[in-house]
Amino acid sequence: MRDIIIEAHGLKRYYRRGSEIVKALDGVDITIRQGEIVAILGPSGSGKTTLLNLLSCLDAPTEGMLLVAGKSVAGLAEEALVEVRRGILGFVFQQFSLMPTLTVTENVELPLMFLNRRGDPKKTREILDAVGLGDRADHLPRELSGGQMQRVAIARALIVEPKILVADEPTGNLDKATGESIIALFKRLATENGLAILLTTHNAVFGHEADRVITLEDGRIVKEENFAEERVAEAVISDCLPLKHSSSIGT
Repeated sequence: MRDIIIEAHGLKRYYRRGSEIVKALDGVDITIRQGEIVAILGPSGSGKTTLLNLLSCLDAPTEGMLLVAGKSVAGLAEEALVEVRRGILGFVFQQFSLMPTLTVTENVELPLMFLNRRGDPKKTREILDAVGLGDRADHLPRELSGGQMQRVAIARALIVEPKILVADEPTGNLDKATGESIIALFKRLATENGLAILLTTHNAVFGHEADRVITLEDGRIVKEENFAEERVAEAVISDCLPLKHSSSIGT
């Protein structure tokens, strides 16, 4: 069985709004394993972003247990959360946020500067090849399509060698075909690199391409679907079905 990368129990996040207590997240249990793609669905205000922020150590829970790559992060100060993020997580957002005056290569290697690390041209080229941008290494963002810019953002997240890729509405600014190509890339990264991918989306079709889909309402999980298990079951059934032979000529 694949290693557990994220494990949360009884996760809560409450906010005070005047005299009112807002329960943005109200007792969530979730486990994410290596090489697994988990999509979080739900209407606006359901708690998707709050859950994503907690699981990616961008915010701290009010209550509950949270382990990220085996480390307990509940109750950690911001400085400690920064260290967890640096060593474990890569981020992809709806907005590409590329530096317009930097080349694709320079944009991809930018996070290394904050880690006091120098870029390795061979490694950077391997990552660009993996996301289909090996021939765009010296281009500027204005010379790229929306899908290509999102691939640069993904490569930038991969350069730090994360165990978890966190993607907030990664197809939100893309057309259907380009969005499908990004989801296909995520599936390849999970399968070939063992990368755990946690994403939010409003697109149920894209969401159902994940291994599991978690649907939130009012800060609680109301549905969890395991499409990976369903695909395995369907494949087994298909393999077990007898072959249909066409009738002989003349009968």
